[in-house]
Amino acid sequence: MNRSSFRALGLIVMLGLAAPSPVPLGAQTGPEVARQYRVANEASLLRDFVELLRYPNRAFTPEIREAALYIRDQMREAGVETDLLEIEGASPLVLGRLMVPGASRTLGIYVHYDGQPVDPANWTHDPFDPTLYSAAMEADGVPIPLPPEGGTVDPEWRIYARSAGDDKAPIAAILPVLRSFQEAGVTPTSNLVFMFDGEEEAGSRNLRAYMEMAEERLRDVDIWLFFDGPAHPSGRPQVMFGVRGSFSMEVTVYGATRNLHSGHYGNWAPDTGNILARLLASMKDDEGNVLIDGWYETADPIGDEEREALSAMPDWDGQLKSELGLLRTEGEPQSLPERLLLPALNVRGITSGNTGSLARNIIPNTAVASLGIRMVRGNDSEQLRALVVDHIERQGFHIVSEDPDTETRLSHARIAKVTGGRGGSVAARTSMSNAAAQSVVAAANAAANRAFGEGALVVAPGMGGTLPLYLFTEVAQKPAVVVPVANHDNNQHAPDENLRIANLWYAIDLYAALMTMPGTIF
Repeated sequence: MNRSSFRALGLIVMLGLAAPSPVPLGAQTGPEVARQYRVANEASLLRDFVELLRYPNRAFTPEIREAALYIRDQMREAGVETDLLEIEGASPLVLGRLMVPGASRTLGIYVHYDGQPVDPANWTHDPFDPTLYSAAMEADGVPIPLPPEGGTVDPEWRIYARSAGDDKAPIAAILPVLRSFQEAGVTPTSNLVFMFDGEEEAGSRNLRAYMEMAEERLRDVDIWLFFDGPAHPSGRPQVMFGVRGSFSMEVTVYGATRNLHSGHYGNWAPDTGNILARLLASMKDDEGNVLIDGWYETADPIGDEEREALSAMPDWDGQLKSELGLLRTEGEPQSLPERLLLPALNVRGITSGNTGSLARNIIPNTAVASLGIRMVRGNDSEQLRALVVDHIERQGFHIVSEDPDTETRLSHARIAKVTGGRGGSVAARTSMSNAAAQSVVAAANAAANRAFGEGALVVAPGMGGTLPLYLFTEVAQKPAVVVPVANHDNNQHAPDENLRIANLWYAIDLYAALMTMPGTIF
Protein backbone atom coordinates (compact mmCIF):
# COMPACT_ATOMS: atom_id res chain seq x y z
CA MET A 1 0.00 0.00 0.00
CA ASN A 2 1.41 3.46 -0.77
CA ARG A 3 1.94 5.86 2.10
CA SER A 4 -1.03 8.08 1.28
CA SER A 5 -3.50 5.20 1.15
CA PHE A 6 -1.97 3.76 4.32
CA ARG A 7 -2.56 7.03 6.19
CA ALA A 8 -6.04 7.29 4.74
CA LEU A 9 -6.93 3.89 6.15
CA GLY A 10 -5.47 5.01 9.48
CA LEU A 11 -7.86 7.96 9.43
CA ILE A 12 -10.78 5.64 8.71
CA VAL A 13 -9.82 3.50 11.69
CA MET A 14 -9.55 6.55 13.93
CA LEU A 15 -12.95 7.76 12.85
CA GLY A 16 -14.56 4.35 13.05
CA LEU A 17 -13.19 3.58 16.48
CA ALA A 18 -13.90 6.92 18.07
CA ALA A 19 -15.58 6.93 21.47
CA PRO A 20 -19.27 6.11 21.08
CA SER A 21 -21.98 8.57 21.95
CA PRO A 22 -23.11 8.25 25.58
CA VAL A 23 -25.56 5.41 25.88
CA PRO A 24 -27.30 4.22 29.03
CA LEU A 25 -25.32 1.29 30.42
CA GLY A 26 -28.18 -1.16 30.02
CA ALA A 27 -28.49 -0.29 26.32
CA GLN A 28 -24.80 -0.60 25.44
CA THR A 29 -23.66 -3.42 23.22
CA GLY A 30 -20.54 -5.47 23.90
CA PRO A 31 -18.49 -3.64 21.25
CA GLU A 32 -19.62 -0.27 22.59
CA VAL A 33 -18.60 -1.22 26.13
CA ALA A 34 -15.21 -2.52 24.99
CA ARG A 35 -14.58 0.53 22.83
CA GLN A 36 -15.48 2.92 25.62
CA TYR A 37 -13.15 1.04 27.97
CA ARG A 38 -10.37 1.21 25.40
CA VAL A 39 -10.79 4.95 24.82
CA ALA A 40 -10.63 5.60 28.58
CA ASN A 41 -7.52 3.42 29.09
CA GLU A 42 -5.43 3.66 25.92
CA ALA A 43 -2.11 4.53 27.55
CA SER A 44 -2.59 1.84 30.19
CA LEU A 45 -3.45 -0.78 27.56
CA LEU A 46 -0.37 0.16 25.58
CA ARG A 47 1.79 -0.29 28.68
CA ASP A 48 0.18 -3.67 29.36
CA PHE A 49 1.05 -4.73 25.81
CA VAL A 50 4.65 -3.64 26.35
CA GLU A 51 4.81 -5.73 29.53
CA LEU A 52 3.57 -8.82 27.67
CA LEU A 53 6.11 -8.26 24.87
CA ARG A 54 9.00 -8.23 27.36
CA TYR A 55 8.65 -11.99 27.96
CA PRO A 56 11.04 -14.06 25.78
CA ASN A 57 8.95 -16.73 24.10
CA ARG A 58 10.88 -19.16 21.94
CA ALA A 59 9.33 -22.63 22.22
CA PHE A 60 11.03 -25.21 24.46
CA THR A 61 13.17 -22.64 26.30
CA PRO A 62 13.00 -22.28 30.10
CA GLU A 63 11.86 -18.65 29.73
CA ILE A 64 8.67 -19.51 27.88
CA ARG A 65 7.07 -20.91 31.03
CA GLU A 66 7.28 -17.44 32.58
CA ALA A 67 5.32 -16.06 29.63
CA ALA A 68 2.72 -18.81 30.06
CA LEU A 69 2.34 -18.07 33.77
CA TYR A 70 1.90 -14.37 33.05
CA ILE A 71 -0.90 -15.09 30.55
CA ARG A 72 -2.56 -17.53 32.94
CA ASP A 73 -2.56 -15.01 35.78
CA GLN A 74 -3.84 -12.19 33.57
CA MET A 75 -6.69 -14.36 32.29
CA ARG A 76 -7.62 -15.34 35.84
CA GLU A 77 -7.76 -11.67 36.85
CA ALA A 78 -10.10 -11.08 33.89
CA GLY A 79 -12.53 -13.66 35.27
CA VAL A 80 -11.57 -16.72 33.22
CA GLU A 81 -10.96 -20.12 34.84
CA THR A 82 -7.47 -20.76 33.49
CA ASP A 83 -4.96 -23.58 33.92
CA LEU A 84 -1.47 -24.44 32.77
CA LEU A 85 -1.22 -27.86 31.09
CA GLU A 86 2.30 -29.26 30.94
CA ILE A 87 4.02 -32.19 29.27
CA GLU A 88 7.66 -32.93 30.05
CA GLY A 89 9.89 -31.40 27.41
CA ALA A 90 7.06 -29.32 25.90
CA SER A 91 6.08 -25.68 26.18
CA PRO A 92 3.05 -25.19 28.45
CA LEU A 93 -0.44 -24.89 27.02
CA VAL A 94 -2.58 -22.22 28.66
CA LEU A 95 -6.25 -23.29 28.68
CA GLY A 96 -9.11 -21.11 29.88
CA ARG A 97 -12.91 -21.47 30.09
CA LEU A 98 -15.62 -18.92 30.65
CA MET A 99 -18.97 -20.68 30.98
CA VAL A 100 -22.11 -18.59 30.45
CA PRO A 101 -25.32 -19.79 32.16
CA GLY A 102 -27.89 -20.68 29.53
CA ALA A 103 -25.52 -20.41 26.55
CA SER A 104 -25.99 -23.15 23.98
CA ARG A 105 -23.03 -22.19 21.80
CA THR A 106 -19.33 -22.53 22.57
CA LEU A 107 -16.60 -20.62 20.78
CA GLY A 108 -13.04 -21.89 20.86
CA ILE A 109 -10.39 -19.17 20.59
CA TYR A 110 -6.87 -20.18 19.59
CA VAL A 111 -3.84 -17.90 19.96
CA HIS A 112 -0.17 -18.81 20.13
CA TYR A 113 2.16 -17.01 22.50
CA ASP A 114 5.50 -18.38 21.26
CA GLY A 115 7.56 -16.53 18.67
CA GLN A 116 10.18 -17.05 16.00
CA PRO A 117 13.87 -17.19 16.98
CA VAL A 118 15.69 -13.86 17.03
CA ASP A 119 19.18 -12.67 16.17
CA PRO A 120 19.43 -9.37 18.09
CA ALA A 121 22.28 -8.26 15.82
CA ASN A 122 19.76 -7.91 12.98
CA TRP A 123 17.30 -5.78 14.98
CA THR A 124 17.34 -2.01 15.38
CA HIS A 125 16.50 -2.48 19.09
CA ASP A 126 16.54 -5.38 21.54
CA PRO A 127 13.62 -7.58 20.36
CA PHE A 128 12.42 -8.05 23.95
CA ASP A 129 12.77 -4.41 24.93
CA PRO A 130 9.67 -3.05 23.13
CA THR A 131 10.24 0.31 21.49
CA LEU A 132 7.47 2.73 20.58
CA TYR A 133 7.78 4.64 17.29
CA SER A 134 5.88 7.68 16.03
CA ALA A 135 5.19 5.82 12.76
CA ALA A 136 6.62 2.91 10.80
CA MET A 137 10.41 3.06 10.51
CA GLU A 138 10.18 3.15 6.71
CA ALA A 139 7.74 6.07 7.00
CA ASP A 140 10.40 8.09 8.88
CA GLY A 141 9.06 7.19 12.32
CA VAL A 142 11.29 7.92 15.31
CA PRO A 143 11.47 6.35 18.79
CA ILE A 144 9.23 8.05 21.35
CA PRO A 145 8.59 7.47 25.06
CA LEU A 146 5.53 5.61 26.27
CA PRO A 147 2.68 8.00 27.04
CA PRO A 148 1.95 8.78 30.70
CA GLU A 149 -1.08 7.28 32.40
CA GLY A 150 -4.13 8.90 30.86
CA GLY A 151 -2.06 10.28 27.98
CA THR A 152 -3.04 10.42 24.33
CA VAL A 153 -2.22 7.52 21.99
CA ASP A 154 -1.84 8.04 18.24
CA PRO A 155 -3.22 5.00 16.34
CA GLU A 156 -0.41 5.37 13.78
CA TRP A 157 2.24 4.67 16.41
CA ARG A 158 4.00 1.33 16.18
CA ILE A 159 5.41 -1.02 18.78
CA TYR A 160 8.59 -2.85 17.68
CA ALA A 161 9.28 -6.18 19.42
CA ARG A 162 9.30 -9.90 18.69
CA SER A 163 5.75 -11.27 18.52
CA ALA A 164 4.20 -7.79 18.42
CA GLY A 165 2.27 -8.84 15.34
CA ASP A 166 2.65 -12.62 15.51
CA ASP A 167 1.02 -13.40 17.86
CA LYS A 168 0.85 -11.56 21.19
CA ALA A 169 -1.38 -8.77 19.90
CA PRO A 170 -4.56 -10.89 20.19
CA ILE A 171 -3.75 -11.59 23.85
CA ALA A 172 -3.35 -7.86 24.46
CA ALA A 173 -6.80 -7.33 22.90
CA ILE A 174 -8.64 -10.25 24.53
CA LEU A 175 -7.79 -9.11 28.06
CA PRO A 176 -9.29 -5.58 27.88
CA VAL A 177 -12.45 -6.97 26.27
CA LEU A 178 -12.91 -9.37 29.18
CA ARG A 179 -12.11 -6.67 31.74
CA SER A 180 -14.53 -4.23 30.15
CA PHE A 181 -17.27 -6.86 30.26
CA GLN A 182 -16.47 -7.52 33.93
CA GLU A 183 -16.76 -3.85 34.85
CA ALA A 184 -19.94 -3.20 32.86
CA GLY A 185 -21.68 -6.48 33.62
CA VAL A 186 -21.77 -7.58 29.98
CA THR A 187 -22.35 -11.30 29.48
CA PRO A 188 -20.94 -13.04 26.40
CA THR A 189 -23.54 -14.79 24.26
CA SER A 190 -21.37 -17.93 24.00
CA ASN A 191 -19.36 -20.11 26.29
CA LEU A 192 -15.71 -19.27 25.61
CA VAL A 193 -12.76 -21.68 25.53
CA PHE A 194 -9.32 -20.07 25.23
CA MET A 195 -6.28 -22.01 24.05
CA PHE A 196 -2.83 -20.39 24.09
CA ASP A 197 -0.30 -22.57 22.25
CA GLY A 198 3.38 -22.26 23.14
CA GLU A 199 4.76 -24.20 20.17
CA GLU A 200 3.06 -22.93 17.01
CA GLU A 201 6.25 -21.47 15.56
CA ALA A 202 7.91 -24.84 16.20
CA GLY A 203 5.17 -26.86 14.49
CA SER A 204 2.79 -27.32 17.46
CA ARG A 205 4.31 -30.77 17.87
CA ASN A 206 2.68 -31.41 21.26
CA LEU A 207 -0.68 -29.77 20.59
CA ARG A 208 -2.44 -33.02 19.68
CA ALA A 209 -1.38 -34.58 22.98
CA TYR A 210 -2.56 -31.49 24.86
CA MET A 211 -5.91 -31.62 23.07
CA GLU A 212 -6.31 -35.24 24.10
CA MET A 213 -5.51 -34.29 27.71
CA ALA A 214 -8.21 -31.59 27.61
CA GLU A 215 -10.71 -33.50 25.47
CA GLU A 216 -13.56 -33.13 27.95
CA ARG A 217 -13.12 -29.35 28.13
CA LEU A 218 -12.89 -29.02 24.34
CA ARG A 219 -15.66 -31.42 23.38
CA ASP A 220 -18.50 -28.88 23.21
CA VAL A 221 -16.71 -26.26 21.09
CA ASP A 222 -18.87 -25.49 18.04
CA ILE A 223 -16.28 -23.58 16.04
CA TRP A 224 -12.66 -22.54 16.52
CA LEU A 225 -11.53 -19.00 15.83
CA PHE A 226 -7.83 -18.63 15.11
CA PHE A 227 -6.67 -15.17 16.13
CA ASP A 228 -3.52 -14.99 14.03
CA GLY A 229 -2.24 -13.58 10.77
CA PRO A 230 -2.26 -10.21 9.00
CA ALA A 231 -5.03 -8.06 7.57
CA HIS A 232 -5.50 -7.84 3.82
CA PRO A 233 -2.68 -5.91 2.07
CA SER A 234 -5.18 -3.08 1.49
CA GLY A 235 -5.43 -2.68 5.27
CA ARG A 236 -8.99 -3.99 5.30
CA PRO A 237 -9.94 -6.69 7.82
CA GLN A 238 -10.49 -10.22 6.60
CA VAL A 239 -11.74 -13.67 7.55
CA MET A 240 -10.03 -16.71 6.02
CA PHE A 241 -11.33 -20.25 5.70
CA GLY A 242 -8.13 -22.24 5.43
CA VAL A 243 -4.36 -22.37 5.68
CA ARG A 244 -1.56 -23.99 3.75
CA GLY A 245 0.53 -26.75 5.25
CA SER A 246 4.30 -26.59 5.27
CA PHE A 247 7.51 -28.55 5.59
CA SER A 248 11.15 -27.88 4.86
CA MET A 249 14.06 -29.86 3.48
CA GLU A 250 17.72 -29.23 2.73
CA VAL A 251 19.78 -30.18 -0.29
CA THR A 252 23.59 -30.31 -0.13
CA VAL A 253 25.80 -30.79 -3.19
CA TYR A 254 29.44 -31.77 -3.01
CA GLY A 255 32.72 -30.92 -4.71
CA ALA A 256 36.18 -31.77 -3.42
CA THR A 257 36.76 -33.10 0.08
CA ARG A 258 38.08 -29.68 1.16
CA ASN A 259 37.87 -26.04 0.08
CA LEU A 260 40.28 -25.33 -2.75
CA HIS A 261 42.23 -22.22 -3.79
CA SER A 262 40.34 -20.77 -6.77
CA GLY A 263 43.58 -19.71 -8.49
CA HIS A 264 45.15 -23.12 -8.33
CA TYR A 265 42.01 -25.17 -9.00
CA GLY A 266 39.49 -22.85 -10.70
CA ASN A 267 38.21 -24.14 -14.09
CA TRP A 268 39.05 -27.66 -12.95
CA ALA A 269 37.43 -28.47 -9.59
CA PRO A 270 33.61 -28.69 -9.49
CA ASP A 271 32.04 -25.31 -8.65
CA THR A 272 29.49 -26.27 -5.99
CA GLY A 273 27.66 -22.94 -6.01
CA ASN A 274 27.08 -23.20 -9.74
CA ILE A 275 26.03 -26.85 -9.49
CA LEU A 276 23.45 -26.01 -6.84
CA ALA A 277 22.20 -22.97 -8.76
CA ARG A 278 21.57 -25.08 -11.87
CA LEU A 279 19.77 -27.73 -9.83
CA LEU A 280 17.51 -25.14 -8.20
CA ALA A 281 16.84 -23.45 -11.54
CA SER A 282 15.61 -26.79 -12.91
CA MET A 283 12.82 -26.83 -10.31
CA LYS A 284 10.97 -23.67 -11.46
CA ASP A 285 10.51 -21.87 -14.78
CA ASP A 286 10.91 -18.14 -15.36
CA GLU A 287 7.21 -17.58 -14.58
CA GLY A 288 7.52 -19.23 -11.16
CA ASN A 289 5.73 -22.47 -12.04
CA VAL A 290 7.17 -25.56 -10.37
CA LEU A 291 8.60 -27.94 -12.98
CA ILE A 292 8.79 -31.01 -10.75
CA ASP A 293 6.70 -33.77 -12.34
CA GLY A 294 3.37 -34.29 -10.58
CA TRP A 295 3.72 -31.21 -8.38
CA TYR A 296 0.20 -29.88 -8.90
CA GLU A 297 -1.63 -33.16 -9.44
CA THR A 298 -2.76 -33.94 -5.87
CA ALA A 299 -4.00 -30.45 -4.97
CA ASP A 300 -7.75 -30.44 -4.35
CA PRO A 301 -9.45 -28.24 -6.95
CA ILE A 302 -11.22 -25.20 -5.59
CA GLY A 303 -15.01 -25.20 -5.72
CA ASP A 304 -17.68 -22.67 -6.62
CA GLU A 305 -17.59 -21.15 -3.11
CA GLU A 306 -13.89 -20.41 -3.35
CA ARG A 307 -14.16 -19.07 -6.92
CA GLU A 308 -16.98 -16.75 -5.87
CA ALA A 309 -14.94 -15.49 -2.90
CA LEU A 310 -11.90 -14.89 -5.12
CA SER A 311 -13.93 -12.83 -7.55
CA ALA A 312 -15.27 -10.68 -4.70
CA MET A 313 -11.85 -9.93 -3.22
CA PRO A 314 -10.30 -6.50 -3.90
CA ASP A 315 -7.86 -6.35 -6.81
CA TRP A 316 -4.84 -5.15 -4.86
CA ASP A 317 -1.90 -6.75 -6.67
CA GLY A 318 -0.95 -3.51 -8.43
CA GLN A 319 -0.75 -1.52 -5.20
CA LEU A 320 1.10 -4.32 -3.43
CA LYS A 321 3.66 -4.61 -6.24
CA SER A 322 4.27 -0.88 -6.03
CA GLU A 323 4.70 -1.06 -2.25
CA LEU A 324 7.16 -3.95 -2.51
CA GLY A 325 9.07 -2.61 -5.52
CA LEU A 326 8.08 -5.49 -7.81
CA LEU A 327 7.64 -5.07 -11.57
CA ARG A 328 6.46 -8.65 -12.04
CA THR A 329 5.39 -11.55 -9.86
CA GLU A 330 5.32 -15.31 -10.19
CA GLY A 331 2.33 -16.78 -11.97
CA GLU A 332 1.11 -13.58 -13.61
CA PRO A 333 -1.66 -12.86 -14.49
CA GLN A 334 -2.88 -14.92 -11.52
CA SER A 335 -3.44 -12.80 -8.41
CA LEU A 336 -1.86 -13.32 -4.99
CA PRO A 337 -5.05 -14.91 -3.53
CA GLU A 338 -5.15 -17.35 -6.46
CA ARG A 339 -1.51 -18.30 -6.05
CA LEU A 340 -2.04 -19.00 -2.35
CA LEU A 341 -4.35 -21.87 -3.33
CA LEU A 342 -1.50 -23.73 -5.05
CA PRO A 343 1.41 -25.70 -3.53
CA ALA A 344 4.59 -23.62 -3.52
CA LEU A 345 8.31 -24.33 -3.51
CA ASN A 346 10.65 -21.56 -2.37
CA VAL A 347 14.37 -21.34 -1.69
CA ARG A 348 14.58 -20.19 1.95
CA GLY A 349 18.33 -19.79 1.92
CA ILE A 350 21.56 -20.72 0.16
CA THR A 351 25.07 -21.08 1.57
CA SER A 352 28.30 -21.66 -0.33
CA GLY A 353 31.34 -19.88 1.03
CA ASN A 354 31.09 -16.23 2.04
CA THR A 355 30.23 -12.88 0.48
CA GLY A 356 31.17 -9.25 1.03
CA SER A 357 34.20 -8.56 3.19
CA LEU A 358 34.36 -12.23 4.23
CA ALA A 359 34.59 -13.57 0.67
CA ARG A 360 37.68 -15.65 0.01
CA ASN A 361 39.38 -16.90 -3.15
CA ILE A 362 38.21 -20.47 -2.72
CA ILE A 363 35.98 -23.04 -4.38
CA PRO A 364 33.69 -24.20 -1.55
CA ASN A 365 33.54 -27.95 -1.12
CA THR A 366 29.78 -27.88 -0.46
CA ALA A 367 26.75 -25.76 -1.27
CA VAL A 368 23.49 -26.02 0.67
CA ALA A 369 19.94 -24.90 -0.12
CA SER A 370 17.07 -24.84 2.33
CA LEU A 371 13.73 -25.41 0.60
CA GLY A 372 10.39 -24.29 2.04
CA ILE A 373 7.34 -26.12 0.71
CA ARG A 374 3.79 -24.85 1.25
CA MET A 375 1.05 -27.42 0.77
CA VAL A 376 -2.63 -27.02 -0.02
CA ARG A 377 -5.47 -29.37 0.79
CA GLY A 378 -4.91 -32.72 -0.92
CA ASN A 379 -1.12 -32.57 -0.65
CA ASP A 380 0.93 -34.94 1.49
CA SER A 381 4.44 -34.07 2.68
CA GLU A 382 5.85 -37.54 2.02
CA GLN A 383 4.47 -37.50 -1.52
CA LEU A 384 5.81 -34.03 -2.33
CA ARG A 385 9.17 -34.86 -0.76
CA ALA A 386 9.39 -37.97 -2.96
CA LEU A 387 8.67 -35.84 -6.04
CA VAL A 388 11.54 -33.49 -5.13
CA VAL A 389 13.95 -36.40 -4.57
CA ASP A 390 12.93 -38.02 -7.86
CA HIS A 391 13.50 -34.72 -9.66
CA ILE A 392 17.00 -34.36 -8.19
CA GLU A 393 17.81 -37.92 -9.29
CA ARG A 394 16.64 -37.16 -12.82
CA GLN A 395 19.12 -34.27 -12.91
CA GLY A 396 21.91 -36.85 -12.56
CA PHE A 397 22.51 -36.81 -8.81
CA HIS A 398 23.10 -39.79 -6.54
CA ILE A 399 20.97 -39.26 -3.41
CA VAL A 400 22.38 -39.79 0.08
CA SER A 401 21.05 -39.01 3.55
CA GLU A 402 24.45 -38.50 5.18
CA ASP A 403 27.73 -36.93 4.07
CA PRO A 404 29.25 -39.28 1.47
CA ASP A 405 32.33 -41.36 2.24
CA THR A 406 35.31 -41.63 -0.10
CA GLU A 407 33.98 -44.73 -1.85
CA THR A 408 30.69 -42.99 -2.64
CA ARG A 409 32.51 -39.87 -3.87
CA LEU A 410 34.66 -41.91 -6.23
CA SER A 411 31.64 -43.80 -7.55
CA HIS A 412 29.36 -40.86 -8.40
CA ALA A 413 30.18 -37.62 -10.20
CA ARG A 414 27.24 -35.76 -8.71
CA ILE A 415 26.01 -36.32 -5.16
CA ALA A 416 23.16 -34.63 -3.31
CA LYS A 417 22.35 -35.12 0.35
CA VAL A 418 18.65 -34.62 1.05
CA THR A 419 17.51 -34.17 4.64
CA GLY A 420 14.29 -33.07 6.33
CA GLY A 421 10.87 -33.12 4.78
CA ARG A 422 9.34 -35.58 7.22
CA GLY A 423 6.06 -34.64 8.86
CA GLY A 424 5.32 -30.93 8.78
CA SER A 425 2.00 -29.16 9.09
CA VAL A 426 -1.04 -30.24 7.08
CA ALA A 427 -3.21 -27.88 5.03
CA ALA A 428 -6.84 -27.48 6.09
CA ARG A 429 -9.94 -25.70 4.85
CA THR A 430 -13.43 -25.17 6.25
CA SER A 431 -16.42 -25.01 3.94
CA MET A 432 -17.36 -21.41 3.27
CA SER A 433 -21.05 -22.35 3.58
CA ASN A 434 -20.66 -23.75 7.09
CA ALA A 435 -23.41 -22.21 9.27
CA ALA A 436 -21.14 -21.60 12.26
CA ALA A 437 -18.54 -19.93 10.07
CA GLN A 438 -21.15 -17.74 8.43
CA SER A 439 -22.25 -16.50 11.87
CA VAL A 440 -18.65 -15.53 12.56
CA VAL A 441 -18.45 -13.74 9.21
CA ALA A 442 -21.62 -11.80 10.02
CA ALA A 443 -20.20 -10.62 13.37
CA ALA A 444 -16.83 -9.74 11.81
CA ASN A 445 -18.62 -7.91 9.02
CA ALA A 446 -20.53 -5.78 11.54
CA ALA A 447 -17.28 -4.88 13.31
CA ALA A 448 -15.58 -4.05 9.99
CA ASN A 449 -18.48 -1.86 8.90
CA ARG A 450 -18.28 0.15 12.14
CA ALA A 451 -14.53 0.67 11.78
CA PHE A 452 -13.98 0.98 8.03
CA GLY A 453 -17.37 1.58 6.42
CA GLU A 454 -19.85 -0.66 4.63
CA GLY A 455 -18.46 -3.61 2.70
CA ALA A 456 -14.97 -3.41 4.16
CA LEU A 457 -14.60 -7.06 5.23
CA VAL A 458 -12.61 -9.30 2.88
CA VAL A 459 -13.63 -12.97 2.89
CA ALA A 460 -10.81 -15.17 1.59
CA PRO A 461 -10.78 -18.91 0.81
CA GLY A 462 -7.40 -19.38 2.42
CA MET A 463 -4.31 -17.88 4.01
CA GLY A 464 -0.82 -18.38 2.65
CA GLY A 465 0.68 -19.08 6.06
CA THR A 466 0.43 -22.18 8.21
CA LEU A 467 -1.47 -22.86 11.43
CA PRO A 468 -2.43 -26.19 13.06
CA LEU A 469 -6.02 -26.00 11.76
CA TYR A 470 -6.01 -29.64 10.66
CA LEU A 471 -5.94 -30.81 14.29
CA PHE A 472 -9.26 -29.05 14.73
CA THR A 473 -10.91 -29.57 11.32
CA GLU A 474 -9.66 -33.06 10.48
CA VAL A 475 -8.85 -34.67 13.84
CA ALA A 476 -11.41 -33.02 16.13
CA GLN A 477 -13.89 -32.60 13.24
CA LYS A 478 -14.76 -28.99 14.13
CA PRO A 479 -14.98 -26.04 11.73
CA ALA A 480 -12.28 -23.41 12.10
CA VAL A 481 -11.70 -19.99 10.57
CA VAL A 482 -8.85 -17.50 10.79
CA VAL A 483 -9.68 -14.01 12.05
CA PRO A 484 -6.50 -11.91 11.74
CA VAL A 485 -5.88 -8.38 13.02
CA ALA A 486 -2.16 -7.52 12.55
CA ASN A 487 -1.09 -4.92 9.98
CA HIS A 488 0.03 -6.61 6.78
CA ASP A 489 3.47 -4.93 6.96
CA ASN A 490 4.27 -6.10 10.49
CA ASN A 491 7.58 -7.81 9.50
CA GLN A 492 6.20 -11.15 10.65
CA HIS A 493 9.02 -13.61 11.48
CA ALA A 494 11.61 -11.00 10.52
CA PRO A 495 13.75 -8.45 12.37
CA ASP A 496 11.94 -5.29 13.52
CA GLU A 497 8.57 -7.02 13.84
CA ASN A 498 5.94 -4.50 14.81
CA LEU A 499 2.27 -3.75 15.39
CA ARG A 500 0.38 -0.63 14.35
CA ILE A 501 -1.64 0.56 17.33
CA ALA A 502 -4.79 1.09 15.26
CA ASN A 503 -4.78 -2.63 14.57
CA LEU A 504 -4.74 -3.39 18.28
CA TRP A 505 -7.69 -1.05 18.81
CA TYR A 506 -9.58 -2.76 15.99
CA ALA A 507 -8.86 -6.17 17.53
CA ILE A 508 -10.60 -5.07 20.73
CA ASP A 509 -13.65 -3.96 18.76
CA LEU A 510 -13.70 -7.19 16.72
CA TYR A 511 -13.27 -9.58 19.64
CA ALA A 512 -16.03 -7.86 21.59
CA ALA A 513 -18.33 -8.35 18.59
CA LEU A 514 -17.44 -12.03 18.29
CA MET A 515 -17.93 -12.69 22.00
CA THR A 516 -21.37 -11.10 21.95
CA MET A 517 -22.62 -12.05 18.50
CA PRO A 518 -26.36 -12.69 18.38
CA GLY A 519 -28.07 -16.07 18.31
CA THR A 520 -27.99 -19.01 20.65
CA ILE A 521 -26.88 -21.87 18.43
CA PHE A 522 -25.65 -22.29 14.88
